[in-house]
Amino acid sequence: MEPMALSPLRDPCRRPAARAGLAFALACALACAERKALASGERADEREHMVRSQIEARGVADPRVLGAMRRVPRHRYVPEHQAAFAYDDRPLQIGQDQTISQPYIVAFMSEALRLAGDEKVLEIGTGSGYQAAVLAELAREVYSIEIVPALAARAKEVLGREGYSNLHLRTGDGYRGWPEAAPFDAIVLTAAPEHVPEPLVEQLADDGVLLLPLGGDLQELVLFEKHGGRLERRELLPVRFVPMTGEAQRPR
Repeated sequence: MEPMALSPLRDPCRRPAARAGLAFALACALACAERKALASGERADEREHMVRSQIEARGVADPRVLGAMRRVPRHRYVPEHQAAFAYDDRPLQIGQDQTISQPYIVAFMSEALRLAGDEKVLEIGTGSGYQAAVLAELAREVYSIEIVPALAARAKEVLGREGYSNLHLRTGDGYRGWPEAAPFDAIVLTAAPEHVPEPLVEQLADDGVLLLPLGGDLQELVLFEKHGGRLERRELLPVRFVPMTGEAQRPR
């Protein structure tokens, strides 16, 4: 599949026309801030309970990650018929045989990346857009690729409404990454290949981290750290993700 760039997301409040002037730009910035404030207030009690009972209780402690999980309105990233269950302690179906991950897993993976705020991150598997939104709260720039066109279109729409200026989307097979934007300080996969895609290793910056579910029927969440061109592997916990499709499924 030929990748189609959807980057950067178009939002008039984030990209006012140059002719509009400073007053219009300030008005747009205020409107976007107000929109985000309203979003953060929607079902905030449910998010607080989710963070305390599902995430902090299981050991996730990074205050930046906890803050992002409190801010991002998960109910906006699931199909309407699933919105009532958005803050449950489980993954949810989002169509096209794909899922949005359990909140704890999103938080655990985000913490494992050890983001300080100035990193450039590549996500393979945009899906609902929820993990991308959390990463956009934590990193300087986020690039995300989705192979399923219908999911990519919906994620672009939702994320565009949320007003992230540091988030870039592409429709296509993520196996070969996003070479023109490389190197990346962190790369995360939200679908499971049975082997580590070599192009992603090549696009990982030295001292960067690559986090992915690895395996077939039995999967392990694995963190690779790249030092001096070599990878150091650490297995974190057993997981169950949808398989990575496209080139990842071809015989090696």
